[in-house]
Amino acid sequence: MSRREGSLEDPQTDSSVSSLPHLEAKIRQTHSLAGLLTKYAEQLLQEYVQHQGDPFGLPGFSPPRLPVAGLSAPAPGHAGLPAPERLRLDAAALAELPPLLDVVRRHQAELNPRAPRLLRRLEDAARQARALGAAVEAVLAALGSETHGPRPEPPAAAAAATATATATATTTADVFPAKVLGLRVCGLYREWVSRTEADLGQLGPGGPA
Repeated sequence: MSRREGSLEDPQTDSSVSSLPHLEAKIRQTHSLAGLLTKYAEQLLQEYVQHQGDPFGLPGFSPPRLPVAGLSAPAPGHAGLPAPERLRLDAAALAELPPLLDVVRRHQAELNPRAPRLLRRLEDAARQARALGAAVEAVLAALGSETHGPRPEPPAAAAAATATATATATTTADVFPAKVLGLRVCGLYREWVSRTEADLGQLGPGGPA
């Protein structure tokens, strides 16, 4: 029997040997993407603050931590969860972020129409969050974990609720709530991308740490 015939006779062995490098490569690529987006998220937050005027950016300014529909910061116990559960939470948060970032971009288009770079960064951030979320779900699938759990509110509904809650702020002289909302969303984007980078970094060569 030739070597080629022998390899065809036992495809399962070949699959098991090749699956591990494939998983490791997927984890490394997704971790690198998360690291890159963490830097972009920090740049977005800094540029957002620069365009909001006083009191944003002033030393000692502490804006109210407004709730954001459908999304919160990583819980204090997040780091203690099993790796697949952490990644599922990361993927869910990343799925919520794009419509929220779109809401912020629309507000800023009204409030700062002469800030094209900020508007472009917000648009890019929404697209990048989708890409990272899809990559995390691919890692979960490669790990043999379910990628979707029950969500209390779909992303579109969360964005609609946030837009409704702040629509008045962008159509009146009082724009402060809209600016604070944008600051909060940009901050949550940075937190979740950074958290995703850390969670992927804790995955060992053979799977969850």
